[in-house]
Amino acid sequence: MDVLIIGAGPIGIACALECKKKGLRYIVVEKGALTNSIFNYPLNMTFFSTSEKLEIDGIPFISNNPKPTSNEALEYYRRVAVSNRLQINLYEKILSVEKQGNYFKVTSNKKNYSTKNLIVCTGFYDIPNLLHIPGEALPKVMHYYKEAHPFIMQKVAVVGASNSAVDAALEIYRKAGEVTMIIKGATIGERVKYWVRPDIENRIKEGSIKAYFNSEIVEIKDEAITIKTPNGLELLKNDFVIALTGYKPHFKFLENLGITLSQDAGKSPYYNPSTMETNVKGIYLGGVICGGLETHKWFIENSREHAKLIVNHIKSKI
Repeated sequence: MDVLIIGAGPIGIACALECKKKGLRYIVVEKGALTNSIFNYPLNMTFFSTSEKLEIDGIPFISNNPKPTSNEALEYYRRVAVSNRLQINLYEKILSVEKQGNYFKVTSNKKNYSTKNLIVCTGFYDIPNLLHIPGEALPKVMHYYKEAHPFIMQKVAVVGASNSAVDAALEIYRKAGEVTMIIKGATIGERVKYWVRPDIENRIKEGSIKAYFNSEIVEIKDEAITIKTPNGLELLKNDFVIALTGYKPHFKFLENLGITLSQDAGKSPYYNPSTMETNVKGIYLGGVICGGLETHKWFIENSREHAKLIVNHIKSKI
């Protein structure tokens, strides 16, 4: 095999399309569903990007509005993968990778592969940043948000001030949930979508959504949470905690591959920006994983071209 692609997100699909066009023997291995991260986004999420910026390989993405929803994106990438008959194995997890001469021996939970090149497009959405506080393991605590219905008439603490936290707080409030936001900083996140920011700020100002700024949860109990505020500790009655404090790449997997990570706080993996090849010859990175902990650096729209850079370099070696 010429190429094994890990991850069937938009960039993994784009890499598969390029491999097919260049006549390379390839396979995509994905541990979950097709575009698994997008599948786990909130049901009613609207992308910041317009539909044409989410297109891959020039295949038109038609949406009802300029900024598509997560459901529209799922349909688009499904059609791209199916109509192009891409070779994708879903619900298959990579367990180990070993370099043997000029090949990589790749073992999954289902089979073994031998490939000359490896493209890692695993994103960063699988590992949440934990709060590391007592009670975080309780069933009432979650680090992903899908929809508001389960939280009707419930007291819900939303931790964070990013787009995901703001969207969850507004949706739950509008479905008759009692929402309290616990925000570590002094303001709503600076990257919150510009058309959403006035909404959340007005809901907080009028008191429809309670917000504790410069605050953090220090303990979670079955029926309450303790928060540390500038005015001291407060005990709040609580039914659910939705901790949307961000996510991070699977650094251990990258290190096991032999990929060098930067020593600064960003932990950016090393790659050649002209080819996307890492310090390990034959292993490439594509998509948002290239940013390390700087998860705001790469998006679908500015990493689509990784596929061409990677596959052109692989083809030049054959």
